[in-house]
Amino acid sequence: MIGMLTGRFVAAEDGGCILDVNGVGYLLACSARTLDRLRAAEGAIRVLVETQVRQDAIVLNGFADAAEREAFRALVEVKTVGAQKALVVLSGLSVDELAQAIAFKDRKRLAAIKGLGAATANRIIDEPAMQKWAVGRPTPEADGAGATVAGIALAPPGAEADAVSALINLGWKRPEAQAAVKRARARLGEEAGLEGLIRDSLKELAR
Repeated sequence: MIGMLTGRFVAAEDGGCILDVNGVGYLLACSARTLDRLRAAEGAIRVLVETQVRQDAIVLNGFADAAEREAFRALVEVKTVGAQKALVVLSGLSVDELAQAIAFKDRKRLAAIKGLGAATANRIIDEPAMQKWAVGRPTPEADGAGATVAGIALAPPGAEADAVSALINLGWKRPEAQAAVKRARARLGEEAGLEGLIRDSLKELAR
């Protein structure tokens, strides 16, 4: 299996590109966002690869960073969402935007992606594993000092209610979600934001 390639962008192909690795041209399927980054790169660039072996072909899916590859891996586990549709999703939304849309069940935002459709968007949002990926995904904070959840760094009024709602969406019952969030608030203090409350509550509920 191929997990990474380092080479030079040669040309864009339908749904991907050709990467020249020491004179060998590898055909990679990739999102429009990764394609833009590869096209703009000067010299050799490292591309993370997810290899898929099918009966009729071996497909190399390329990603400019690990976050996009992890999102791809989560998406292809959703029923009827294969590699091609996963790349369509990642072409339409950044990883952070996708995580936010799933965490807050923004069906319209996902369904608006060209080539996806409402049925597939609903299936992605309603998939428990995708909800857990979206809410629990660690991403760097702007100042590099810590981690946030699903790219959500704000602490708006009603953060506790929003945290409870997020946990209910993940399958927990309201009483246990409310109790977990209340205890998280007590542990973290009044300054804790939404992402901190969700993350701390999830840790407790997962025990």
